Formats: sequence, structure tokens, C-alpha cells
Amino acid sequence: MGRAIDVLGDRWTLLILRNATMGVTRFEGFRAELGIADNILSNRLSRLVDAGVLVRVPYRDRRRTRHEYRLTTAGADVLGVLHALADWGQDHTETSPPAAPMRIIHHACGSELAPGGRCAACERAVERDEVAWVRPWRSPDPMPLAEPA
Repeated sequence: MGRAIDVLGDRWTLLILRNATMGVTRFEGFRAELGIADNILSNRLSRLVDAGVLVRVPYRDRRRTRHEYRLTTAGADVLGVLHALADWGQDHTETSPPAAPMRIIHHACGSELAPGGRCAACERAVERDEVAWVRPWRSPDPMPLAEPA
């Protein structure tokens, strides 16, 4: 647990990974979604790359080469931790006014998933590409997870 906290325990890190799991790959996307300061975001992305959780992939914009940050297998495996934290937060914290919860669903059958990797409704092991998140404050439509790099 201590080694995991060394990698994932910095402020903003789990939110960056949550957004990476939902398909954000570019620095500007993380900054816009999270409202995080550039220096902190740059530091956290570098630490996640150094830890093997993200990989930097170059791309060319109009003027120069930039980098996307994509999940590695280790980064994709953080999904269970994120799911458990989301459930814990829903059960044990309050917002005012109450917020509609983020839901994690099995895209194949449409049922809500509990942490653990199996769908209780269809009794199947759930592959990563069959998982979607519903963020009701953004859209009622399920958003499939990003594919691991």
C-alpha cells in the first residue's frame, strides 16, 4: 500500500488518472477539465510517466511537437481504485445541493457495475473495453473508457 501511495498519493494525481481513463490525453485538456495550475500539472504528469502509469506520445500541432499522455497497462489497472473511491465518496461524503452520482456501467448489458470486475446482472467478467462512465452533470450518455496505449 505504501508503494502505491508513493505513486498515486499526491494531490491531483487520482483526478488526472480519472480524466485519463475517460479519454483526456493532452495537457490542455487536463488543465481545462481540472482547473489545475500548469506547474503542478506538469509535475504530476512527469511523475506518472516516470512511474510507468502514463506514457508520453509525441504529436505535431501546427507549429511544434507536443505530447499526449496515455495510460499504460498499469495506469489502466487503476480503474478499480477509482471505482472504489467513487463509491466510497458517494456513500460517505455529502454535497450541497446533493449531486447526481457518477455511475460506472457495463456497456454490454447496461447494468451498473460494482467494483470487482464482474457484472452482477449478466454474471460475466467485464473487460475494460466494456466499461463506461456516466457523468450526469455532463451528459446522460455513457462515455466509454479510453483504450490503453
